[in-house]
Amino acid sequence: MNGVRPSDCDMRTTIIFEPNRLPKRFTCERRIISPVEENGIATNMARIFSQLVPRLFAPSDEQLLWRVQQQDDAAAFGELTIRWDAPIRRLCERMTGDPHQAEDLAQEVFARTFLRRMEFKPEGKFSTFLWRVALNLCYDELRRRKHRAEFSLDALADDDSFSLPGDDPSPAARLEEQERGDAIRAALQRLSENYRAVVVLRHYEGLKFREIAEVLDIPEGTVKSRMAEALDQLAVLLKEFAPHVSSPETWSKQSTCV
Repeated sequence: MNGVRPSDCDMRTTIIFEPNRLPKRFTCERRIISPVEENGIATNMARIFSQLVPRLFAPSDEQLLWRVQQQDDAAAFGELTIRWDAPIRRLCERMTGDPHQAEDLAQEVFARTFLRRMEFKPEGKFSTFLWRVALNLCYDELRRRKHRAEFSLDALADDDSFSLPGDDPSPAARLEEQERGDAIRAALQRLSENYRAVVVLRHYEGLKFREIAEVLDIPEGTVKSRMAEALDQLAVLLKEFAPHVSSPETWSKQSTCV
């Protein structure tokens, strides 16, 4: 059926592209779709739309916070908490090195955010506002630890950011992965708060340098210089904790990106 146009094919036509011809050349093979197949297609389309439509029409973080500001909308704030609970807990865990303390801090972050809701400016980003509240609480906790001489180097639990490839790693590979993860997490806890915040926001939460600058309220150039210094310090610390563990060269490459 050479020369047939796409419009010649109805809804029950399967289009087959011929690999050895130009992209514009194709044939149409007409066949009847069984009721079972038709029902399966309809089910899949309904599932896709049911997942896609809520996302398309979901209010933004800023719109939800506006409702909280204007109406004390508990449901809107609950939605914000659901969206941001996991990222905030990760941040607190990596800043403090204590997963249990991170859960308490995350709850305090959202409580503090609600109390300070009227400080948010409509032209701002909710994420910037929230990250800043979370970091300030983490700084407060770290300062309290220092005063109590309880600063911990405990490793982060179940951090899968540095997993090795492979579906079923050997025992030796799992041991190497665990040692590398422990070394990186311990080294991260040895960084000063300013350097640690930049590394966590950049390499764990995926923020751009511009966004980190907004969160920390510092120039973007300062963020980049802190990142470079933090990576140098991490390389030195990794040699101390685990001499056989490679330094984070991949981080260095990523740190050149905007």
